[in-house]
Amino acid sequence: MLSYRDCLDLCDFDEDEITAIAEHEHLPQMVAIAYAEYLIHTDEGVPMLKKIIIDDIEIAQREQNRDKVAHLRHVLRHFVLTHPEHPETGG
Repeated sequence: MLSYRDCLDLCDFDEDEITAIAEHEHLPQMVAIAYAEYLIHTDEGVPMLKKIIIDDIEIAQREQNRDKVAHLRHVLRHFVLTHPEHPETGG
């Protein structure tokens, strides 16, 4: 059986990105991995995932949680650097 760490190691995301997606979508971490992996291989996936992280930043700003805002901005920078705007969808 695969563990959370095994699945994380096999996916296209780091733990902070998965945590941001899981929190935003109210999903368990394992389900967030599957959801993100599905989305990243669609044409609309990269913009959708970027918007999720931006939404999380806006929520943290409204809550005046500066540490979380700074952390999520780092997560967003990493996401933008590591995921192309138009992923190959295969086929």
